[in-house]
Amino acid sequence: MHTKIPRLQTIYDRFESEAQPYKAQAACRKGCAYCCTDAGAIHITTLEGLAIREAVAGLAKPQRAAIAKTLDKERKRREKGQTAPCPFLMKNKACMIYPARPFACRRIYSLQTCHQAQPPVLSRQVMAMGDLAIRDLQQLDDTGYSGHISYILHMLASDRFLETYLAGAFKPEEVSDFGKSHQILINRMVTAKPMEPSAPS
Repeated sequence: MHTKIPRLQTIYDRFESEAQPYKAQAACRKGCAYCCTDAGAIHITTLEGLAIREAVAGLAKPQRAAIAKTLDKERKRREKGQTAPCPFLMKNKACMIYPARPFACRRIYSLQTCHQAQPPVLSRQVMAMGDLAIRDLQQLDDTGYSGHISYILHMLASDRFLETYLAGAFKPEEVSDFGKSHQILINRMVTAKPMEPSAPS
């Protein structure tokens, strides 16, 4: 395990504790997966991507193969400007990596039941707390990047990139072409400007 991964949970827990009074009235219920299918893009940091990879590594081989295939399809759909359900969403609307889900998933909630004509309704206070948590996540992952989950996991699937990242090296020139074409953010350059949250596409 990467030494910084446990510190992700500290940031997640602090946000959850501070946001709980506002989220107590949330309309979200088990089995509601609107945010996983229709509400927009899920952005993560590379460190969160490592945590997700570790969670996936613990799944059965057929599941891992299916996830890899689905991630590849989602990446290609995103590259065409199309939306797609989260690759980790199961048929029963449950998340197969729930304990390791990224902050983008932990942050989103709604004060009203969501549907096509009613996107998530969030508290301004919680949105502001989320922006601060994202800044903390990016500062924690200061040699990493932020972007759509399918793009970040695609980058981490590259042995060369993974080796560089795990070594703690900072070489944005190695991902410059992919980064520019896929709107990948360099964490240490955007900590004063939080990563865009999931929003209706």
